[in-house]
Amino acid sequence: MNRGHDRKFLWGVATSAFQLEGSPYADWASWDSVLKSRPDVTNHYTLYREDLNLLKELGVNAYRFSLEWSRIQPEESQWDEKSITRYQDIINILLENSIEPMVTLHHFTHPLWFIKGYPWHEDASVEKFLRYVEKITETIKGVKYWITFNEPYVLLLGGYLEGCMPPGIKDASLAIRALKNILSCHGRAYDIIHSRIPDAMVSIAHNMAALTPWRRWNPLDRLLSKIAKYFYNHSIIDAFITGRLSIKFPFKKVKEIEVQIKDKLDFFGVNYYTRVHIRFNPFKKMCVELRHRDIDGYGLTDLGWEIHPQGLAKVLRYASRLNVPLIITENGIATHDNQKKIRFMKRHIDVLEKCIKEGIDVRGYFYWSLIDNYEWLQGLDARFGLYRVDFDTMERKPTCAAAYYSYIIKSRNF
Repeated sequence: MNRGHDRKFLWGVATSAFQLEGSPYADWASWDSVLKSRPDVTNHYTLYREDLNLLKELGVNAYRFSLEWSRIQPEESQWDEKSITRYQDIINILLENSIEPMVTLHHFTHPLWFIKGYPWHEDASVEKFLRYVEKITETIKGVKYWITFNEPYVLLLGGYLEGCMPPGIKDASLAIRALKNILSCHGRAYDIIHSRIPDAMVSIAHNMAALTPWRRWNPLDRLLSKIAKYFYNHSIIDAFITGRLSIKFPFKKVKEIEVQIKDKLDFFGVNYYTRVHIRFNPFKKMCVELRHRDIDGYGLTDLGWEIHPQGLAKVLRYASRLNVPLIITENGIATHDNQKKIRFMKRHIDVLEKCIKEGIDVRGYFYWSLIDNYEWLQGLDARFGLYRVDFDTMERKPTCAAAYYSYIIKSRNF
């Protein structure tokens, strides 16, 4: 396993291509009616150079962004070289300004041909995705940090259990097959990337949440919370350590799966946003009810998520079992209140600083997001951005939260 790294702390922001620019070739383009009236979202596809200038204003030294697979391969037999050239231009601009690019290969969306013909529960999906990885690593230059998949468990829950994301399936057995193929892709993509870029740093970005029983006195709430915490937060971490994935859904038999991902990790990307309270409810799917409650008094976000900074320390401590550097690849808040955004940022970075002083090897922090974007199934009003987007004029306006993040970058010495 590659342990090569520099000690420069990565202060960055994170985005995803589809959430900024859409794509007419993606499965999501026809999934949400909002995208029918606003297919170009923020018009980032055209305005990317102007948006990259905002990175210089902020003073970040790293930028996480994704490649939109459906633009690069709009048809199974077609590669769009112009799209690849555009992504290379983004990378070149970043490098010219001493900003480290971190590239995400898969951020939820798929080419329509892929999701219709080779969804993740079909074994053929693996070779189709790996051909895309080979194409990118053959052509894209100048990238050291790679994320193979963003939040594979969110994709699994939304696409295969809840059915609220493409491919819109509600089948636990197919979900397990899909997860095995996705993790197989990570393991093999890791090898492909390292065969072409020996000093590459390769990971996934894993969404982790603070999970707790709704009623601590209730043994069923405690049991469900323990099961959910292991499955959602910890099982993939253990799989990277042991090469075996243990899956337990509530009141189901444990399933053990061999996955070829042991030690195929150069750092670990942690996405953290919130705490979730878990309650036994026999009338809900799998008897699980999820709620957000303002226990700490920090409030809820505009999406109704609890603000719980201490949860970041909990997930970082557990992820540190991997014995690789950790990078917070997403952390942010949806709110129209920029003072609330500043308080969120300060509290979470204070927790991060304490974790580093404890000896947890955290090498970077990426705020989500640079500009306001499309939020999956939530439309355009979630307002995660450090820069506010006027969706009528497409003007980007700096907020006091952007100025505060610039101050944080200059004043915190990790």
